[in-house]
Amino acid sequence: MSSSSPFKMQLVHLDLKGAPPKVLYLAEIFPLFHALGANGLLIEYEDMFPYEGPLQLLRARHAYSHSEIKEILHLAKLHDLEVIPLVQTFGHMEFVLKHKQFAHLREVELFPNALNPHKEESLALVGTMIDQVMELHKGIRWFHIGCDEVYYLGEGELSKQWLQQEQNNMVKLCLTQMKAVARHVLIHHPTVKPIVWDDMLRGISEEYLTESGIAQLVEPMIWDYIEDMDVYGKVLLMDKYRKCGFPKLWVASAFKGATGVNQSLTIIGHHLKNNIQWLKVAESGPTEMLQGIVLTGWQRYDHFSVLCELLPVGIPSLAVCLQALKYGGYTENVKKIVEKYLGISNLEINSFMSESSGTFPGSDVFALVTQVSFHLRLSVDELLERNRYVTGWFSPYHRKRKTIHPVMIQYIQPDAISLLARWNAVIQELQAALERIFYPDAIEEWLEENIHPTMQKLQQLLKDLDAAIAAHS
Repeated sequence: MSSSSPFKMQLVHLDLKGAPPKVLYLAEIFPLFHALGANGLLIEYEDMFPYEGPLQLLRARHAYSHSEIKEILHLAKLHDLEVIPLVQTFGHMEFVLKHKQFAHLREVELFPNALNPHKEESLALVGTMIDQVMELHKGIRWFHIGCDEVYYLGEGELSKQWLQQEQNNMVKLCLTQMKAVARHVLIHHPTVKPIVWDDMLRGISEEYLTESGIAQLVEPMIWDYIEDMDVYGKVLLMDKYRKCGFPKLWVASAFKGATGVNQSLTIIGHHLKNNIQWLKVAESGPTEMLQGIVLTGWQRYDHFSVLCELLPVGIPSLAVCLQALKYGGYTENVKKIVEKYLGISNLEINSFMSESSGTFPGSDVFALVTQVSFHLRLSVDELLERNRYVTGWFSPYHRKRKTIHPVMIQYIQPDAISLLARWNAVIQELQAALERIFYPDAIEEWLEENIHPTMQKLQQLLKDLDAAIAAHS
């Protein structure tokens, strides 16, 4: 089978603002990324970058060290994966603006998501962040400066005053900051081209975009993650950007992290359809403009939200999407190739897999998360809400009063103890698998969100049972 992808570049997005993988795991999956058809990485560092000086407080507890960043870049080069760093410089600035030391740079005093574009210190801050990241990424061709979803822009006091002046408007406010950041990149790092997410540009008129000069400074990245994406609308948007003078642009699909803020299993079919739609766009649009596609793998919707699907859980979806892009669609032959790479005997794309775990790096996490997601809450609810002995003879009323018919103990206690032991064993196995890939805080968060609430209900039943037995002995 020969490759027929219209995308010169196929990048995998690593979103490090939640459950960042250890370098050891990246060493295992980079060869797989390459084998599946990826030739680049978009690395969104957020608080995992080892910022220095006054920016040191931005580092997460387990932020990568300088030597780890160098190792990641070495591994990427080893497997022909070109790296593009991503640093947010306008919207999604929570990891910076949540800190007291930088709170005065918020657009709106209460909200830490958007940067105030009127303060010189704001540009100095993002300039320093960019320069520190650049320092460790010598020889890169592109740098992604974010600039998506700049919520509450124009609602800060300084913006309100600025907008009262006749020649000013919201579009100018947005583009002024975007251009200032892009110019910083181009002046200090002239061989590097800035990329921006395109959502803040989409609604701007063709005339204004052309006159603004933004097209000479950045390459937009059009993003859309829905399965029934409007192909014609995207082709028109590409054409609009072409007419405005943008010489090149990118597109972005998703392989995980775009179907639910607290999603734990990846809906492969959704992401496959989304990527197939992007193939159609590439085939119909101005292809000479197209630099490539980024398959995003969001790990949180923003810095404060919960974790969505862990990276190993999304690997089968990534494999399906990359191969579909490589071969121009998803056929029975492509399915067989994907199954071979993943070590999965029968890959399901329209339903969650329950049996086959695969042999790919992190497949144990994939299998155990699937098991927990399918069966943990279901089995505990079955006992607590549908077992007639529990609902009939040990209801909340009985539990509160520590009362139970002695004969009922034998119908409830052994089942509850057995269920608890079974799940404790699975959770121990999952925890060990997670520890190989992730840092302690990510593991703690995932377990607290997805396992502890259900396990606590089961433990409480046994505790209440013990209390009732003790009260009558």
